[in-house]
Amino acid sequence: MTSPTANVSVRVAWADDAAAIAELQLRAWRDVYAGLVPAETLPSDVEAAAAAWGALLAAPKDARNRVLVALERNRVVGFAITTPAADPDCDPVSDAELMEVTLDPGERGKGHGSRLLQAAVDTMRADRFTRAVTWTIATDDALRTFLTEAGWAPDTAHRELDLDGEGTTLVKQVRLHTQFS
Repeated sequence: MTSPTANVSVRVAWADDAAAIAELQLRAWRDVYAGLVPAETLPSDVEAAAAAWGALLAAPKDARNRVLVALERNRVVGFAITTPAADPDCDPVSDAELMEVTLDPGERGKGHGSRLLQAAVDTMRADRFTRAVTWTIATDDALRTFLTEAGWAPDTAHRELDLDGEGTTLVKQVRLHTQFS
């Protein structure tokens, strides 16, 4: 008998994953930002997003920029991005940023997020970071709860994310952090 977890994994993303990541990201953003911003302000061009992902995966700007994918069999069901932290109060040598952790909305609650988060933390530790930060939408209670239950905590930093570049579609975010032992 096959274990139900035998066909799930997390690995470093390949350039061939660009289209699957782009499609998943755009679909997840529609879910995450629903009710917060007008749907027409969100990117919807999967081909353009796939091209951007392909370029990112083919030539990262820093060796510590990582994209990890959660898989069920060979299907991408989530991804995470780790990178040196860029916030002015962070040290890019010792502080990492979990830039994004995204799951396909239909795949939540199946353990993919926990596996993906643990792989991201292991990757940041392997890259010799001692602390990590991540930004979450202030009203995204589910993601914030998931992260705090995994040991992340608010650090009082907050910002507004300008989604349309014109200052008319702003989303409030709070920053969480965690220390690696």
